[in-house]
Amino acid sequence: MVVQDIETRELRYFVAVAEELHFGRAAERLGIAQPPLSRAIRQLEHRLGVQLLDRDRRGVALTEAGKALLHEAKTALDAIAAATRRTQRAAAGSRSLVLVTKAGATHELLEQLLAAAEAEPDPVDVEVLLCEVGEQAGLLRDGTADVAIMHRPYDDLAGFDTEDVLTEGQVAILPRAHPLASREKLLLEEVQNVPDLPIARWPRLDGTYPEGPGPEVRNQAKLAQLVALGKTLLVIPASSRAWQWPRHVAVPVIDAPDVTTVVAWQPSSRSRTVASFVRKAIEVRERLMVSDAQDS
Repeated sequence: MVVQDIETRELRYFVAVAEELHFGRAAERLGIAQPPLSRAIRQLEHRLGVQLLDRDRRGVALTEAGKALLHEAKTALDAIAAATRRTQRAAAGSRSLVLVTKAGATHELLEQLLAAAEAEPDPVDVEVLLCEVGEQAGLLRDGTADVAIMHRPYDDLAGFDTEDVLTEGQVAILPRAHPLASREKLLLEEVQNVPDLPIARWPRLDGTYPEGPGPEVRNQAKLAQLVALGKTLLVIPASSRAWQWPRHVAVPVIDAPDVTTVVAWQPSSRSRTVASFVRKAIEVRERLMVSDAQDS
């Protein structure tokens, strides 16, 4: 079987159509006319010898081959974008590193990691990029970030190298005026079944939300205000509560699964600054382990 090369332009065209499932919207998104977009997709199908899209009066749908190409195309485009950004940074000769982390998460740990990096004899300039829930993986894959602080089992770690830094329990963030806020500890079943305070729903790895009465959230500021107003509660890693408002109370959820904070990076990275930062993360982990052993 002859393997046909695919151009980057063709991948971008196909991804737009596959995500929009509408040629008109895809053409508008790409800034081109619809007829050349349709021709490009048909030419791509012809060269590959497969049908990527089912087209009928009801609209456009992906075939199994189309679903496979969508996954591979997005990965390939991310890799190309990452290669471009990292090449440009290398050419600039900058000793800098972009670290992405969810806003409000593991604040004290972040401070320790930055302090450890700054303590080097020839410190690297670490730029902190704050994002919303679940965005770290995409920013790491497309080269916007060099390393990421992420959380197992909630974040998408597929394809990354990782080092565990901190494993901890979780707490419920509640409105201060709510009766549960006076408790010393809670069970997961209790916080998942509060009639007047439905638990906030975070996006899954595929971007969809689980069913439930609670509000869909991914913005930290919106979430904090909803809790303060008595509209929702949430369960998060204990170290992520640094952003909580005075009108919030954190109560340990003793049977919630532990969450592990990791430093993640692309396995293809040959960056010495990335390697140095990972070594510092390991040093921070070892100091935390010693501190925990002394406290216990």
